[in-house]
Amino acid sequence: HNCVLMETTASPNIFLTELESIFSLQVCIVDTGVRGTIAVGLVPQYYKLDYQPGWLPHSVAYHADDGKLFNGNGLGQQFGPKCFTGDRIGCGIYIESFDRGMATVFFTRNGKEIGSVVLAVSPDGLFPAVGMHSLGEEVRIDLQAEWGRDEDDSVMMVDSHEDEWGRLHDVKVCGTLLEYVGKGKSIMDVGLAQARHALSTRSHYFEVEIIDPGEKCYIALGLARKDYPKNRHPGWSRGSVAYHADDGKIFQGSGVGDPFGPRCYKGDIMGCGIMFPRDYTLDSEGDSDECIEGAEIKPKQPPPQQQQQQQ
Repeated sequence: HNCVLMETTASPNIFLTELESIFSLQVCIVDTGVRGTIAVGLVPQYYKLDYQPGWLPHSVAYHADDGKLFNGNGLGQQFGPKCFTGDRIGCGIYIESFDRGMATVFFTRNGKEIGSVVLAVSPDGLFPAVGMHSLGEEVRIDLQAEWGRDEDDSVMMVDSHEDEWGRLHDVKVCGTLLEYVGKGKSIMDVGLAQARHALSTRSHYFEVEIIDPGEKCYIALGLARKDYPKNRHPGWSRGSVAYHADDGKIFQGSGVGDPFGPRCYKGDIMGCGIMFPRDYTLDSEGDSDECIEGAEIKPKQPPPQQQQQQQ
């Protein structure tokens, strides 16, 4: 089998036993590859690495390509929806269910519980595992996910980094991954992700890696005013500047760009920053992020005595 299985057997603090209060694993699908045969689940410590999780005894897994649950054999049962790029698959155990070697394992999709199954616990414990079975499949793993339940709903509580963004339009956030989810049919179908805080002397640079260029790699990286139009690429309207990956041009408040650098492709890292002069200071009181957001940057003024001498 052309399968890659990642287990956390090297970290004994991560496996699931009745000593843990609760544990959850969450995987974000970055790229489904050729077939999207990605599996997320739990396996014994010495599980065979050439088998998908869920195919062998004492293992269970939710498979993204068909939405089936595999519980210790190669015949899956319909369990939930299929999963695609940007979806998050979670897996965990209700610790209170531990009883004489049995445990209730639950699965989630995008933070919502799909269902659960009772599984016999291996004497060595249960280990989080991710299986991949076709070329190009890529996932991002979060082993620190927290699970919260109430009477009405169950939600996987993971730091989605959404609080770092002031505005999101036709862009979905999955951890540190940004994905365009707009129509892409016209020049107005632009997706915009604008950071909550402005650049400052303490945080003056950022980078973006192109994970998937899409059809035409219409990706722009730059700076824009706080009230920038949500349906305009950075650089197209006043108060903005941006480097565009598809043609390597720089746009400075205009829809007409100038040749600037090379085109960018999958795997390239684009960066943008401000080179503040050493004598620049923030025209704001205090050091909080709230002050920085609306701060005006200007040259540091000399002492009053020097100002009089200069006059």
